[in-house]
Amino acid sequence: MAGIGVRLNRIFGKETIAMNLVGFGYSMMITVTPMFVVIGNIMLMSITLGYATLGYAQRNLFSATILYIFIFSLLTAAPFNAVLSRYLSDVIYDETYEDIMPCYYAGLILNISLSCLLGIPFCIWEYVAGGVALHFVFTGFCGYIALVLVFYSMLYLSICKDYAKISIYFFGGMAFAFGVAFLLVTVFETELTYSMLLALSMGFLLTAVLEMSTVRRYFKKNSNNYKKVFLYFKKYWKLVVVNTGYTLGLYVHNFVFWDTRLKMVVADSFVMAPLYDMATCLAMFTNISASVIFISRVEMHFHERYKVYSEAVTGGRWQDIINTKTRMFRQLSRELLNLVRIQFIISVVLYLVLLIFLPRLGFSGTTLRIYPCLAAGYFILFVMYAEIIFLYYFNDLNGAVLTAVSFCLITFLGSLKSREMTEIWYGLGLVIGSYVGLTVAYIRLRWVERHLDEHTFCKGSLFPAAKGKRPDAKVYDKTKRPDSAA
Repeated sequence: MAGIGVRLNRIFGKETIAMNLVGFGYSMMITVTPMFVVIGNIMLMSITLGYATLGYAQRNLFSATILYIFIFSLLTAAPFNAVLSRYLSDVIYDETYEDIMPCYYAGLILNISLSCLLGIPFCIWEYVAGGVALHFVFTGFCGYIALVLVFYSMLYLSICKDYAKISIYFFGGMAFAFGVAFLLVTVFETELTYSMLLALSMGFLLTAVLEMSTVRRYFKKNSNNYKKVFLYFKKYWKLVVVNTGYTLGLYVHNFVFWDTRLKMVVADSFVMAPLYDMATCLAMFTNISASVIFISRVEMHFHERYKVYSEAVTGGRWQDIINTKTRMFRQLSRELLNLVRIQFIISVVLYLVLLIFLPRLGFSGTTLRIYPCLAAGYFILFVMYAEIIFLYYFNDLNGAVLTAVSFCLITFLGSLKSREMTEIWYGLGLVIGSYVGLTVAYIRLRWVERHLDEHTFCKGSLFPAAKGKRPDAKVYDKTKRPDSAA
């Protein structure tokens, strides 16, 4: 993340209201713009092309398809992204850039294979049991794979600190999608929902092609050392658990409520709970600025303290190491507290605004009763994720695993219990799960602070590990001392 720190320091360093707004906008652009661009494009297509005039079944089929495309493209990427990100960071540190393309191709094959393993059986079921037209099923599958490619290539551009290009490519892809949908509906008179799905799939594919071409342009050499990539999955399997657990925890409460009285079954294939899912979406948007705040503040403040500590470890005095460590953890605590304070103010304001304006837009009843508890849950969740990132900084993978697994498991169990309560408490499972994860991560951070010296200086080996025949345990032969008289 250190790539944007210089720019943010220059922007916020001027300490004016206008430059603070510019800095916040820049942070927004590099973090959450792609998501808003896609959502905005779907809304624009719906308004412009008359989506509201369609029948209930057609609209539900399109909505369910888009929902599944986004959720499962993120879930299938989760087991690989953290390990690949660690591999890329190590390769860049070692400056062996020719090893990046083997990582790209190996990860791509793994990600696509898992995506197809889940997607193809579902598409077959959708066509056979659901009776959905084959061309619609195939187009939805293509859109799903295209979005998988988009999310996968985003990882490499993020490592290269090319956040602006990610946003530009999303803008270009969604603008192209809108143009295609408009032509299909107005000129070729194609059915609206299929036109929108086909256009979005083509837009995702264009975005993926642009991202992939940029990656190939950056890294032209290929060492063909694929074995090293797979060995990283064996070495850092805990990262697979962490990222999968965290991502699954984001949606596991939705899956629980897909099997309640709120559920809706579309085409005998798609299962969802529109009222609960909409409340989840609103709650996530209420707290999404936490990601922007966290990246901005970590880039500007904590990363510099971490860098100074690392330099002291490699070439400073013992007193310098102690002082820089103290300042670093003091800054860590300050960043977490500031994140909570600032995000709390933003969340409260957005919460009140949404409660005032959502009823005027047609959102009321069950959705607004579910929303408050979920908003509280996502507030805690994003703070918990910030703690996981700090655990990554100190390479405490055990702590990150405990945090992610406890968060996912407690959220699941809590949601099973909360679905039996009244609607206002439906999100209690997420609240409890996030709070448990937050507590576990905080305890681990304090543990790391107490044991950082052992972790830094006592982990390692004096001799390189190797396979082979064990040396003889005998060190020397004890011989009788010759008689001095002799």
